[in-house]
Amino acid sequence: MSYVFTPAATTSVPVVGKDERFPVRRVYCVGRNYEEHAKEMGFTGREAPFFFLKPADAVVVVNAGETGTVPYPSLTKNYHHEIELVVAIGTGGKNIKAADAQKHIFGYAVGLDMTRRDLQGEMKKQGRPWCIGKAFDASAPIGPITPAAQAGDVNNAEIWLQVNGQDRQRSNVSKLIWNVAETIEHLSAAWELQPGDLIYSGTPEGVAAVVAGDTMVGEVAGLGKLTVKVAAA
Repeated sequence: MSYVFTPAATTSVPVVGKDERFPVRRVYCVGRNYEEHAKEMGFTGREAPFFFLKPADAVVVVNAGETGTVPYPSLTKNYHHEIELVVAIGTGGKNIKAADAQKHIFGYAVGLDMTRRDLQGEMKKQGRPWCIGKAFDASAPIGPITPAAQAGDVNNAEIWLQVNGQDRQRSNVSKLIWNVAETIEHLSAAWELQPGDLIYSGTPEGVAAVVAGDTMVGEVAGLGKLTVKVAAA
């Protein structure tokens, strides 16, 4: 088969302990999935889960022990960090029950859902999609994927983010409003999940702005640290 131009390379993420890489198909994100973060965004309670997507080529891969770089994006003056546990799907399915969700998980990683908060807020006011605030270039940094069998007790892991050595976000994955298994149940009712899908599971409270020159260091216990520096536009 020939193409009118050379297709883009497949986005892929390194896997801890393996030479093979994890090819990315889709990137799903869960909104307002920690109660304290929901409150800081002006919402309360256990609302029904909702989702948005980022393009696969928004993923910025940061190898273990390295510092990744993201450019300060255009059009915004309020560029926010959101540290998240990322779930990597290895076996697809539709209408997956929470009790069966673990069978579909390949592994876990640490990710950042970077957000143009001012643009997202403006879209909310106008009742328009958030894409310009969430799905822009380089908006989904991620570290290596740890296979599920090696990841430890992810559902009770500490999650945190520091900016320039100062705490910004610190919580525990156990505080997810909708846990990983429940998220997979709801998500797979709306879309048929496939191998290669990534699920950014939500961020705890403490989201705030970063500027060019800032260095973000985040971790989900057992999955290693993710270090990302914000470069000039």
